[in-house]
Amino acid sequence: MDREFDDRIQFDQDRQVMEVDFSDVTFDSSQTVNRVYDRIEDRIAATGEELWFFLINLNGTRIDSSAWVAYARRGRALNLAHSMGSVRFDASPETAAQIERAARTEAFDPNLLTCRADALVRIGQMPSRRRGPRVQYDPNYVEADFFHRIAFDADSRIMEADFSWFTFHHARDVNDFYDHIEARIAASGHDKWFFLINYEGTQILPAAWVQYAHRGKTLNLAHSLGSVRFAPGSETEADIRLRAESQDFRPNIRNTRAEALARIEEMRGDHDHPATVIGAVSASAG
Repeated sequence: MDREFDDRIQFDQDRQVMEVDFSDVTFDSSQTVNRVYDRIEDRIAATGEELWFFLINLNGTRIDSSAWVAYARRGRALNLAHSMGSVRFDASPETAAQIERAARTEAFDPNLLTCRADALVRIGQMPSRRRGPRVQYDPNYVEADFFHRIAFDADSRIMEADFSWFTFHHARDVNDFYDHIEARIAASGHDKWFFLINYEGTQILPAAWVQYAHRGKTLNLAHSLGSVRFAPGSETEADIRLRAESQDFRPNIRNTRAEALARIEEMRGDHDHPATVIGAVSASAG
């Protein structure tokens, strides 16, 4: 459900609205949810605009219990990263009840209306937060905060990224760190490395996840021989595993650094499984 979903995603530049048509869609698994949300993220990225009002058609939408956690997590991340306000309409009683329960838990306004016309009126009452062609975030870090977190072992061809106890608050944090990583790889003398990533205590806040996934996937495709993560926190691990489902890779999560290094040795020389992974300095199959 990747490009075939494109007709259901429309952008109205004048109203600053992204309209998503979930009518008669059944989210029967978390993998289905992730594939749809991956495509929505890609389409938003292609617009060059980070912030949109979201108009969601839920007429006949069904979200199976097995898919609800993924639906809620991916929707929350997308909203925090890109939404100036979301309005939903035509939800079935069952779906409306699910959203209302989530709204009470997550403390957000579900903005559930009965028809598209009323939903557009509601969006028209919301203030735009666009401040030019792209939203600007204040930096939380300087170059020195990244430098000692990246290390290269030329003999083993391993680049180690230490994300331990680091917080990615938003897209600016992601871009600043990934720009640094790309510059360090360019200066390393080798284009391809095994990636070893320490996730102990790492926090990737919802407003950072979309850009985090995009930059990690790009970096991986360009420079990874294969990647292994270790010691992720429960929230970070849950998000990594969710996004792994829609891109058909095993996330290579290990409990300790020693186990992660052992996994890299297993991967060394094994080119039967391409390194097509996402997430910060992503992983290859394994």
